[in-house]
Amino acid sequence: MSDSSVIEAVDVRKDYGHVSALRGASIAVKGGEIVALVGDNGAGKSTLLKSMCGAVSPDSGEIRILGERVVFASIRAAHALGVQTVYQDLALAPDLSVPDNIFLGVEELRDGPLRRFGVLARRRMAADASESLEALGIKLPSVKVPVSSLSGGQLQAVAIARAIRWARTALLMDEPTAALGVAQTEIVVETIRRAADRGLGVLLVSHDMPRMLGLAHRIVVLRHGTVVGDIPGDTATIPQIVSVMLGAEVANGRAE
Repeated sequence: MSDSSVIEAVDVRKDYGHVSALRGASIAVKGGEIVALVGDNGAGKSTLLKSMCGAVSPDSGEIRILGERVVFASIRAAHALGVQTVYQDLALAPDLSVPDNIFLGVEELRDGPLRRFGVLARRRMAADASESLEALGIKLPSVKVPVSSLSGGQLQAVAIARAIRWARTALLMDEPTAALGVAQTEIVVETIRRAADRGLGVLLVSHDMPRMLGLAHRIVVLRHGTVVGDIPGDTATIPQIVSVMLGAEVANGRAE
């Protein structure tokens, strides 16, 4: 784990009409670190995540990448700085193959004269996709099948593999284990660990607190749009996290 933050939100505020989704929220993630962002429904978790990936423009505050203030005009601008996001709906094209999904929007072309005609380098993309999956310990019967034929855990893993393939700085994830069975969840959890092992800062929005206790280095609690707790993952307990969510103050990593 690095000593410096790769992505930060500093005093971020966001209003939707008369509703204050974020009221000065701040969070930082280091390279190689897994941080779980938890909180009750409506706490502002997804809005904070979207503010950090360019999907939402904060009303005030700062987003910083490697210590430098940035202003994301779009999600594509975040991609250019190495920030990738895995959304809850995965944003996969079901009728396309695994390589086609991983390279969607960034397709590689054949070398030589065929390049002028826009002929795709499908063999090279398939080999690259297989290598990316294998590096994360993901095993699929074939990468050539439509992703609609994959299991829920495999779909999540492909979406994560796509994000990691292009991420250089941080990986943001919204409910990565939602609606998955035990075996499928383990696939995703191991993939997340491998992403952190590659030096990426990983920020997870999740309601799965038991799973986060065994995965995250830190548990950050959001309440009414403000960060109210930052607890080491190896000492956190569910009663403690719930207590902070309900309003207890935290001192030295413990709810009081």
